[in-house]
Amino acid sequence: MNTTIDLNNEWRMVASAIYKRPTDSKILGQSEVDVTDLENYITEKRKKGIKVTLTQVLTLAAARALRTEVPELNVYLRRGKIVKRPSVDAMVSVLLEGSELGSVKVPHADEITIDEMALFLASEIKKARGGNENKTMEMKGKLAAIPWPFRSWIFSLFRVFTQKWGFSIPKLGLTPNSFGSFIVSNIGTLGLDIGFPALMPTSNVSFVLILGAVNKKPWVLNDEIVPRKILTLGAALDHRVCDGSHGGRLFRYLKYIIKNPELLDAKPA
Repeated sequence: MNTTIDLNNEWRMVASAIYKRPTDSKILGQSEVDVTDLENYITEKRKKGIKVTLTQVLTLAAARALRTEVPELNVYLRRGKIVKRPSVDAMVSVLLEGSELGSVKVPHADEITIDEMALFLASEIKKARGGNENKTMEMKGKLAAIPWPFRSWIFSLFRVFTQKWGFSIPKLGLTPNSFGSFIVSNIGTLGLDIGFPALMPTSNVSFVLILGAVNKKPWVLNDEIVPRKILTLGAALDHRVCDGSHGGRLFRYLKYIIKNPELLDAKPA
């Protein structure tokens, strides 16, 4: 990892002043990727009893990208300066009972294998569906119970206190790292081919990664047009802390892992 990166260069200092989140600071992008071979890899994993999913693979790939390829994305903005996060933590959106959405945080996501990722998420989702909520979901319930307009005022106060000023409220589970380094959501399971995510204003993450639906499409492979399974990836990045080039490096690494998923079977060096 390059430790000489200047996170607070002149442009970053200016960007933190001229952009406000999330109304005008988003960079949106998308890319189609061939996941035919990746789905074969997932099928083989499932035959061995490890219930791996596309979401898990892309979440782990993104975490590894922040570890080695784009550490500039593992940051957050505090008091007008970019601060490096202490670890690479992933937040995965999950569907609970009915249409209710929840989230599971994967601490130190860059340090685990795909088998460990699958087992951890399966366990946490089971807890959430059984009513054992994590801190983030508990806070959502408490905030929802506050009458309007007091709800908006308290929300704004929490956001200023934890995000802009960088303080923590341990009893409420609120810290600048409450939502981890990035968020991953699979909207393909909901019937959407692709979507462009919002940079959730409570999260302070540098990007949100969206997985769309997998569709069979004609694809050029070895100069021949063949049917392949294609996944559309979408992302929203916070322009205050990163540029399009960082998104490009992130997507290049995701594509590399999609072609070489076996690299996720071992812990990173």
